[in-house]
Amino acid sequence: MASGFVAIILICANTSAAADCTEDNALDVMSIGADNELQCTQGWQDLVARSAFGKDVGTTAYIRTKCVRNIDPPKR
Repeated sequence: MASGFVAIILICANTSAAADCTEDNALDVMSIGADNELQCTQGWQDLVARSAFGKDVGTTAYIRTKCVRNIDPPKR
């Protein structure tokens, strides 16, 4: 069954403001399924830790997350 939401995790350079960091210019973009909007805030930390830029978070990079509805229809 498809998740109802998708958490999009952006690793952004400290030189870009949060509003300027998008999927097009982030250092890394990852996503994970979530059943609801609250779950978009959880469960992605291990993805960030495995990212090539994970070690930079907190020093030269920061995390931005977006929660979007999954528009893929469920498979029958």
